[in-house]
Order: sequence, then C-alpha cells, then structure tokens
Amino acid sequence: MSESLINSHVGDSRTVVVLGATGQQGGAVVAALLADGWTVRAVVRDPTSDRARALAAAGVETVHARLDDAVALRAAFAGAHGVFSVQPSSGQPGTGLTDDDEVRYGTTVADAARDSGVAHLVYSSMIAAGPTPTGVAHFDVKSRIEAHLAGLDLASTVVRPATFMELLLTPGGGLDRGTLTFLMRPDQEMQLIAVRDIGRVVAAVFAAPGRYTGRTLEIAGDALTGNDVAGHLTRELGRPIAYGCLPQTALDQDDVLARTVALVDDGRLAGKADLTALRAEFPFLLRFDRWLTGPGAHLLDAVRPSPADHNRTEGM
Repeated sequence: MSESLINSHVGDSRTVVVLGATGQQGGAVVAALLADGWTVRAVVRDPTSDRARALAAAGVETVHARLDDAVALRAAFAGAHGVFSVQPSSGQPGTGLTDDDEVRYGTTVADAARDSGVAHLVYSSMIAAGPTPTGVAHFDVKSRIEAHLAGLDLASTVVRPATFMELLLTPGGGLDRGTLTFLMRPDQEMQLIAVRDIGRVVAAVFAAPGRYTGRTLEIAGDALTGNDVAGHLTRELGRPIAYGCLPQTALDQDDVLARTVALVDDGRLAGKADLTALRAEFPFLLRFDRWLTGPGAHLLDAVRPSPADHNRTEGM
C-alpha cells in the first residue's frame, strides 16, 4: 500500500479491514458491512483474481498482504476503525497449512492490529473453542489464537459460530440418492448457523463496540436433530430424504473424524448457545427452513427433481 493511500485513511472511523473477504465468512462480513454503510478494505492474496476484482467492482478497496507479513498488515490496517480476522483452516484438505501456520497467522494479525492503533478487532473462532482442549488439533488452534488475543492491549470481540448450515449440503453428501449423513445422531440436536448471518452478527458488533468489546459470543440460528434436518429437506425437495450418522467404518478409518463425532456426542461441537437470547439480540438469525428457501436454495438445485423427472413420475 502506498504512503499516500495510508495517510488518506488516517482517522477514518468508518473503515473496517476484512480478512478472508474472498471466502465464505469474510465475504458475508463484507456484504453486511457494505449494507450498513461502512467503508470496507479487503486484504487479499491476489488482487487480480476474479473474486478480488468482484470485490473491487462492489466498491471494496483491495490490498495485497500475506497473513504472516506484519509490515504489510500494519500498512493495510492503517487508519482503520476495525479488523475482522479469520484465517484459512489448517484442517481444510489440500491447503498445505499446518496448525502452527494458522496460529502464526492469527497472532500476527492481532499484533499488527494492536500496533496500528485499530480500535476494535473481531476474531472468528469456533463453537468448541475454549480453555479445555478438544483433542482435535485444527480446532484447538482457535483456542490458542483466542488466548493470545486475550493477552493483548487491544479492544476485541470473539465470535464462535456454530456449524455452518452450508456444510449439510456439500456436493456428494448423498441427497441425490435420498440420504443425508452428518455428524449428529438422528435424535440429537446440533446447533447450526447460516454463513450470511455470521456476517450480519459481525457488522452488528462493529456498530456497537461498547456493547461487545471484551465479549465472546457463541452464535447459532437453529438447533435441529438429524431427523429434523431430513424432514425439512423432504418437504423442500418433495421426495423422501433419510438421515443417518456417519458410519462406524468411516470413523474407524479416520481418527480426526471420529474425534469430531465424539465432540458432537459430548455436546461441545453440538453447541450450547442461548438461542432465545440470540434471537432477541439478533432478530435476523435464520432458522434452517428459512435458510433453505433463501440463501441456501441454490445449494439444492443439483438434487432437485427436474421437470422431466416430474413428468416421468406423473406418467407412471
């Protein structure tokens, strides 16, 4: 970032810098902040990428910085009121990111925000984070970043989102064959949140720093059993959808997956957010059925019956 660009933002109390703006959470935060009238600056790895260009076309300032480059981050944060911090997950296959990499990114971002005089940092963690280790390394990195943030002289808020509703409808999940498999038991409730609503919560937090600074918010929009989810999908798709927990054979072959299911069983990953209080505080939070007919509708397109299928069924 040029010196003149940095100086032009000094004292600008309506600028929020968003990390991960080309991804799900960061993208949702960008959309919510723009809707609320904030000036948004996005830290991106490649300003020439299609997603970065789309951000720029929407009125977002894009700047290049690596998440472990403290000098570049301080320049990117200069003059901003707030920073939204989210890192690529070390548990995501194919990234080559280690657990220590994610911790280094998260702590470097926080330190750079403090050194730049940022007034408010919001860090996106996860529902199972906390002082007690989960036993799943790429979950526990969030707790390590939270602990570092708590020790800084920096006004901050931690949001811990529940499991994304979007994860229920990942490609290849079995809906096209009439079966959904996921982490919870058929009769066990698991809290869920729409990614769109993470952005809206974060925007609300930035709008009221006096209310949220120093707080950790566990956030969710709904709590459903596996059978509940299947019922909603059955009604929306117009054909029977069955639900089953991940099979034991899959858990036997993947220790991390088995530990994850165990965290759902003991409640830590199932979520313990106070939904009644959350809905009073953030009335826009979507329940799963509303999400299915709104932001999540496009994810069902691949498994919706086509008109040709419907006609064939009618003619039987």
